Amino acid sequence: MLKLHQLHKHPKSTHRRKVVGRGLGSGHGTYSTRGGKGQTARTGHSKMPATFEGGRQPLVRQLPKSRGFRAITAKAYALSLTKLNVFNDGDIVDVKALKDKGVIDPTVVRVKVLGGEIKKKLTLKLPVSASVKAAVEKAGGKIL
Repeated sequence: MLKLHQLHKHPKSTHRRKVVGRGLGSGHGTYSTRGGKGQTARTGHSKMPATFEGGRQPLVRQLPKSRGFRAITAKAYALSLTKLNVFNDGDIVDVKALKDKGVIDPTVVRVKVLGGEIKKKLTLKLPVSASVKAAVEKAGGKIL
């Protein structure tokens, strides 16, 4: 069994601090591991901001400001009530059913039914406008 007095530090677990700038005989003299001349050899260079591009006009300032606001959520696809006449009486209409029938593109995520005429008794599981709600209920359908 290993005992506390038998523990030894691994010889490579600690490193000697690099001593620089102590003359030519030290092995790290003259340029003190900073290489040749130039911006990177100067003091304070390590404190440059991450966006600094060496003095040229930064890319962020070369590009024009993009104005406005872009919402993260996708806008609802506006769908006419007339296009729902492809369904049969009593069908339940939701986004999946619309994609299966090919009424909307498969990439569409959100749909809102707006304006139009309906001749079928459908059950809609979609957001609708007030006029659509009235038209669907008049035709004998319902909105869930």
